[in-house]
Amino acid sequence: MWHGALMRESTKQGNDKVARQMEAAHRTSLAKGEVGIREKKAAPSLAKFCEQRFEPWAKSTFEETARKSWLWYRTGIRSLLSHRTLATARLNEITGEAASDFAAFRLAKGLQVSTVNSSLRVLRSILHRAAEWGVLESAPKVKLLRGERHRERVVTREEEAKYLAVAREPLASIAGVLADTGLRPEECFRLRWEAVAWLNGRYGTLLMTHGKTAAARRVLPMTPRVRFILQARWDAAGKPVEGWVWPAPTYSGHVEASSLRKQHAAALRASKVRSLVLYALRHIFLTRLGESGCDAWTPARIAGHSSIGISACYVHPSEDAVLAAISRLGGHKIGHSAEGPEETAETKLLTQ
Repeated sequence: MWHGALMRESTKQGNDKVARQMEAAHRTSLAKGEVGIREKKAAPSLAKFCEQRFEPWAKSTFEETARKSWLWYRTGIRSLLSHRTLATARLNEITGEAASDFAAFRLAKGLQVSTVNSSLRVLRSILHRAAEWGVLESAPKVKLLRGERHRERVVTREEEAKYLAVAREPLASIAGVLADTGLRPEECFRLRWEAVAWLNGRYGTLLMTHGKTAAARRVLPMTPRVRFILQARWDAAGKPVEGWVWPAPTYSGHVEASSLRKQHAAALRASKVRSLVLYALRHIFLTRLGESGCDAWTPARIAGHSSIGISACYVHPSEDAVLAAISRLGGHKIGHSAEGPEETAETKLLTQ
């Protein structure tokens, strides 16, 4: 009997003592339910959670708006599931130690620290998403490996000129736009004529409508070089009202990173410029923007970053820029000079 109601179920047991124990356990469960206490559900394994929830979420969220992010998640999930111990472990069993074992497993295969950290970042995202969705009470702390090499090389204007001089189309035009706008390569590839406003600002503007974050939606003014490049392509295409700026016979209908791989390699060989990737042009633009003396918030706004902390990772001042900044302090009023400090009215009064 429970609250005056008869509850009749079979325990499917032949031993009355075992049946009484099961009845008591059932009463306890009913009592917990009355006061809002729920029995914890068994957490799914990492492989099952990725297959049923996380991967479908990442695909639906990023495949259309930020395909590169979706590919990053997919690559990270595959690397995580390649470690059988981690793949079969339940989410509540994954600890910082388990993540360290996975990192050691990947390093033993000869992978770079940056590649291993990329997989660890995906694992961290999975665990935080599981906690947000109520699958986990809290996400464990996953530490990244030290020694990751960052992209800190600053391409000089001479190297840029050599590269652009030998690059073929459409690579030359795309590289010029990237170097003068700081766009992400995929943002440039997806650029449409509807987003180009010829009459706004001094040379026109570009409207970015898609990106991996809310801050990616922004309006960018065109420089004279960007205006010249896009104007020439617009005139050559018959001044279209809509369509891709960089059309190509690909599945997406526009240029992709794979479309430019051979042209980029040939341009590096012909120009004899040290190896670089197209994404480095974004770092080049933001570094030059930072060296121009603008405030800390402007690069974040132009780059479409959600915080100035992210933009700080993209600015790499050269040694000459650092020396020039320090040399400007030589004429500061508070500093010392060869002639010595000027005598003011206050100092005269003190010396009398």
